[in-house]
Amino acid sequence: MPKNRNAFSFLARWPRRAASRAVHRGWAWAQRTGAVTAEHPGRLRFRAIGTGTRLAFPQGTVFGEPWIELGAHCVIGEQVTLTAGMMPDLDLGPDTVLTLGDGVVLGRGSHVIADTTVTIGPDTYCGPYVYITSTNHSYDDPHEPVGKQWPRMEPVAIGPGCWIGTGAVILPGARLGRNVVVAAGAVVRGEVPDHAVVAGAPARVVRSWDPEKGWRPPLRTPAPVPIPEGVTPEQLLALAELDEAPEKP
Repeated sequence: MPKNRNAFSFLARWPRRAASRAVHRGWAWAQRTGAVTAEHPGRLRFRAIGTGTRLAFPQGTVFGEPWIELGAHCVIGEQVTLTAGMMPDLDLGPDTVLTLGDGVVLGRGSHVIADTTVTIGPDTYCGPYVYITSTNHSYDDPHEPVGKQWPRMEPVAIGPGCWIGTGAVILPGARLGRNVVVAAGAVVRGEVPDHAVVAGAPARVVRSWDPEKGWRPPLRTPAPVPIPEGVTPEQLLALAELDEAPEKP
């Protein structure tokens, strides 16, 4: 009797398992097919999209593509918003409005809103849900709803090699130097010098690099040791197995 019950239970579960496999296979196919690349741009017609750049599917809101330039080998996650202009179908003139340099990474759910010039330098990595905007609501008139007042716009420039942590907000007028680290959840406005770490809301410099003294204040952890050139994945796995092996008495 238990064997029959197990057989009936398996038969009852089989359609759900088959449907689950079909859904996952279908979604994987949709992700591959719906991704945007230079070779397969779909409906999007960017001013430029470099070799190896990929916008994951599903994309977020994207408009103003004729004024958006994407460099080579950029990784743009799912549900990322990229917009040039305040709304679709505007003529923004002859110049590029939103520029991503080579190797830029935008994490899932991030937003880059370029109503005026926004430039993100090469090899800048953004965690998920980062918000970068050149526009902010104004509230000059106390009698008018804030959302109905004309916004303020200022260009945004993010230098090369920056790291912008999860949930950070980069406000209009921000100018980040080279290799800046923005802590998760920070709200950045104004100028940030090269090789600085900023945190907080509003963000302030909490660590900076001095050419003579090094990091001020000093780093609390030692620098990671890079993997030597020529080491194979198999050798790394073997080392990991040695670390996990129990010590002999």
